[in-house]
Amino acid sequence: MTTTTTTATILSTGTDRAASARRPGTPPGRALATLVRRRLSLSARTPREILVPLLTPILFALVIAPALDTIGPSVRGLDYMSFAAIGTAALLIPLNCMFSGIGVIVDRESGARRDLLAAPISRALIVVANLAVALMITALQVAVLIGAAVLRGAELGVNARGIAWFVGAAVLLAIGMYGAAEALANRIPTLEEYTGSLPAIAIVPFFFAGSLFPIDALPRFLTDFAKVLPLTHALAVMRYGLLDHNPSGLRDIWGMSSPTSMAALSLGVVALFAVLLTSVAIRAFTRAAVS
Repeated sequence: MTTTTTTATILSTGTDRAASARRPGTPPGRALATLVRRRLSLSARTPREILVPLLTPILFALVIAPALDTIGPSVRGLDYMSFAAIGTAALLIPLNCMFSGIGVIVDRESGARRDLLAAPISRALIVVANLAVALMITALQVAVLIGAAVLRGAELGVNARGIAWFVGAAVLLAIGMYGAAEALANRIPTLEEYTGSLPAIAIVPFFFAGSLFPIDALPRFLTDFAKVLPLTHALAVMRYGLLDHNPSGLRDIWGMSSPTSMAALSLGVVALFAVLLTSVAIRAFTRAAVS
């Protein structure tokens, strides 16, 4: 009874807000706000839905990274605790954004997408609204993760410029990963098949991107592979931003002498990734809507 009531409430809420968005003359900004509120009400109805995805990264930051630090892994110019704390964000961001794609499949299977498509608004707005909610939830989770790591002993060098580098890389990575989630959710026919694909996309790159150790510790061919991963570039910029502008990760990728130039190049790679995947996501949603 409770499950049936909850499902009916969710569908009713989605239908009501879709109807609000399709009122004649609704400005794009107002329509976007309505779509964002709808997705937020479905994605974060309870604190559990926000906190549960944090458990594994926080466990890593608070327990596993300090344990590894006592064993003696070394990263030039950094303590391992701080190195791993930022690296954990490279697991949290892709995981959270990919899990956000589940809502796209639920909309399709529940019939809520039909109501959204009936609204006289750009279909791209639906994708942008879903992306905005994914960014909000991910930002909250990353903030909690970084705060927990600092309380556990991570030594972060925080200043306005460093925060800007970190936020820029993290946001662009999240945009790109949500683009991948949206595109896959609109192409994969079942929820089971989608969840089965998550580890390969959200978790496997984590082990090659320099999250746990510098990429130059890998065999040469894997180092070269790591250099083309957007996650590697995003992580190097995030560490450059919060770890006293330490350029070791950037230098492993580019081998240049100017840290700022290397950071800008890597940020450009992540920005290109975000733009391309968002374009693919919008195209995939548009094609799925008319099929």
